[in-house]
Amino acid sequence: MSFTLAIVGRPNVGKSTLFNRLVGKRLALVDDRPGVTRDLREGEARLGDLRFTVIDTAGLEEATDESLQGRMRRLTERAVEMADICLFMIDARAGVLPADEVFADILRRKSAHVILGANKAEGQAAEAGVLEAYALGLGEPIRLSAEHGEGLSDLLAVLTPLADGFAARAVADAPRTDVDIDADAGPQKPMQIAVVGRPNAGKSTLINAILGEDRLLTGPEAGITRDAISVTADWQGTRMRIFDTAGMRKKARVQEKLEKLSVADGLRAVKFAEVVVVLLDAAIPFESQDLRIADLAEREGRAVVLAVNKWDAEPEKQAKLKELREAFERLLPQLRGAPLVTVSALTGRGLDRLHAAILKAHEVWNRRVPTARLNQWLTGMLQAHPPPAPGGRRIKLRYITQAKTRPPGFVVMCSHPDKLSDSYTRYLINGLREDFDMPGTPIRLHLRSQADANPYKDRKKSTPSRLRKHLGKPAPGT
Repeated sequence: MSFTLAIVGRPNVGKSTLFNRLVGKRLALVDDRPGVTRDLREGEARLGDLRFTVIDTAGLEEATDESLQGRMRRLTERAVEMADICLFMIDARAGVLPADEVFADILRRKSAHVILGANKAEGQAAEAGVLEAYALGLGEPIRLSAEHGEGLSDLLAVLTPLADGFAARAVADAPRTDVDIDADAGPQKPMQIAVVGRPNAGKSTLINAILGEDRLLTGPEAGITRDAISVTADWQGTRMRIFDTAGMRKKARVQEKLEKLSVADGLRAVKFAEVVVVLLDAAIPFESQDLRIADLAEREGRAVVLAVNKWDAEPEKQAKLKELREAFERLLPQLRGAPLVTVSALTGRGLDRLHAAILKAHEVWNRRVPTARLNQWLTGMLQAHPPPAPGGRRIKLRYITQAKTRPPGFVVMCSHPDKLSDSYTRYLINGLREDFDMPGTPIRLHLRSQADANPYKDRKKSTPSRLRKHLGKPAPGT
């Protein structure tokens, strides 16, 4: 049985560095400044023969009010309650601080299994801090160096008996059944969704509304989310993995190294997503940065859904909706027909429409059209509007086929593909979008000449070897 390990401790003790080492990837942002991690980040960890879920948490601080630090602390305490085991990390070089003593007392009361880790324990400077750690009353500290990978074998030795205990308990508690289970039927692969937008558009609040719980850190401050946090949810019967991303500002305004890392993390989430939900603020929709974000998703070939948030605060809904649709058609012609839905992350209104729009966009993104239908369509398009004849030479479009999906990609075999105008290519793309019901999804159309498809195009003619021998001719190159 797998178990869950939460890594907790003061800010800047190395929690995210250890998290990245356990999952074997650089998932969590790491920086020298304290307090980089704010949300809970989960990953699948591997340590020796153990496989388990590890949770990276925000640094524990002595704040219990409604401040950002207070909300971060409550989220971390929730992770402690969720986890089977807590790894409490201290900075061995700094020694045990009063805050460490306070949090050690909290963990003793809230978690049944607490492991004490003294991180940054390499070198003589950490000896005193490791000895001080015994006074916390959490047992013998494990000497760790998350940066250099030291002490992981000791951590494995402590985790293994606990993992065996969880496995034995799971077997004892498992209900007996006579129903055969199909071993080949694996779990449904979740649909990958990225929620992107400008800072303070309400991305984390929207995902919390979908989950039905306060899983992500929210608040009035802009830019709370710093890295792309993924959560897996069963939303109305659809298994989804939803990425909450950092707010994306204009590139010229992104100066700090940490914000650059946050934006880069969000861009990676867009590249790996299947559907990108571009979240707009109803009060200030279609700002220049919103347009750039939507254009980025289209260029990456993702299915796009536009969601207008904070709709509950809009007084003139019908007039505003008409205005939004007109602006959408004018400002984002490359996404013409993409779903535009209004939601309120605060009240949960409109989530059903958003769910339906995501499923529709995903289905269109995966759509495949039979070749026979495509060529019948191409004949009709050519009859309605023949291609131009630059220099008096008619361009012949002979054949079309769909080469790929996700997004739909088509190949047209034609003469002189380099001379076909962009306007005629747009005519074909718009026809595909309209006639095969593919609104909003990116469509890729590639033009090729038949000569490009001929593998013998550049091969020189040569006399067969047996004929050369008969004629007494030397072989080429001799």
